[in-house]
Amino acid sequence: MTEPYLERLCAFSRILRQEGLDAGPAQTADAARVLLLLGMEDRERVKTAMRTVYSKSREEQLIFDRCFDGFFLPQDVIEAKLRKQREEQVRLEQQSREAEKELQLNGQPMDFSPEQRSAYAAMPPEARQRLQGFLEKYRGTAERNPKLYGDFIHSVFARAIMEQQLLMENAGLGGLAADPEIGILYRDISQFREEEIPKAISIIQSVTRQINGELSARNPGRGEGGKLDFRRTIRRSLETGGSCNRLCWRKKRTRRKRLVLLCDVSGSMVQFSEFALRFIQSLNQVSDSSRTFLFSETMTEADPFSLENMDLFRDYVRRSGIYGRVTDLGSALESLCGKNPPVLCSGVTLIILSDTKSVDLSRAAAALMEAMRHTGRVIWLNPIPQNRWQYIRSVQTMASLCQMIPCSTLQELASACRRISRS
Repeated sequence: MTEPYLERLCAFSRILRQEGLDAGPAQTADAARVLLLLGMEDRERVKTAMRTVYSKSREEQLIFDRCFDGFFLPQDVIEAKLRKQREEQVRLEQQSREAEKELQLNGQPMDFSPEQRSAYAAMPPEARQRLQGFLEKYRGTAERNPKLYGDFIHSVFARAIMEQQLLMENAGLGGLAADPEIGILYRDISQFREEEIPKAISIIQSVTRQINGELSARNPGRGEGGKLDFRRTIRRSLETGGSCNRLCWRKKRTRRKRLVLLCDVSGSMVQFSEFALRFIQSLNQVSDSSRTFLFSETMTEADPFSLENMDLFRDYVRRSGIYGRVTDLGSALESLCGKNPPVLCSGVTLIILSDTKSVDLSRAAAALMEAMRHTGRVIWLNPIPQNRWQYIRSVQTMASLCQMIPCSTLQELASACRRISRS
């Protein structure tokens, strides 16, 4: 019973690699030993054993479980799934042919990408009927003045298709939302319901422990890999009569980062800043020191004790007097650059948590350039999904000036923290 599964193990490892897991030859060989040892009689036991081989973090465990449940299935379930896929493929092809006929203006196909056409085909029938009714209403005028009304009709269709694409992304992300934990990991933080926040916090704690473990593993006590320490090697050789068979190495000096956090705590940003600070606290293994500043219309430095208990963070922000005001990023950056003694210098990494929306964009851009002149590096964590950046002028402006990382989900926040720790 094990042989057929061994033949499929390489294909399973390839799927895991496509999902971003470390599933190389070594892991595949270990998994093969697991199958040979345990067989497939106890499916859950095999799943647990193989999970330890292929996944190391909570995120990877969730991805592995999804892939395992979708790949190692009984034969009758696989056949039923294939039939359903074939039926779904036929249905999608039919929808695609209908979409090709409907997305025409004056006998010519509208200029939409294959992804946009697929989004149109996935629209509910009533939504497509409304668009077709709109097209019939203006068909005559579009024939008389194709340039003016053609662009107008195209823009209406494009807006409806974009809304459908956003709905598809938020609704499922390819079926990931079927698992509650995976749904929380990959769903927009701003869409969390109040009852989901405790679960999200527990996931954050699990992921941050994993990040801390990774950081500790990358800083072992031994200094091998650095330069040879001749003096210590010779001294040690005296213990063996002058034989230099035990080499001593100099430990590599690791420069620890100094972080300065500038957190937007205006009304729409408090929840994101709260989650982001929880993740950034996991960088304590690579950070020599860190200071946190909160801003909306004005800026204030956060009390370090208030950040120890993140459950009280929101209350602290409300008491600080800056909650609920307009966002003035330019003023905050100018205040940060003007601090005496200086807060920003060449050895500091400035991390900005904000959605880029500010009352004076030109002032904010000029202040950001000044901050970049003072500090060694600026990283911007943006809670707005990356597929919307092209429609927001302030995001485009700031992204052209500094490194901007999308952090609209917990999974993206964890990835951003790993990138910061490794750089």
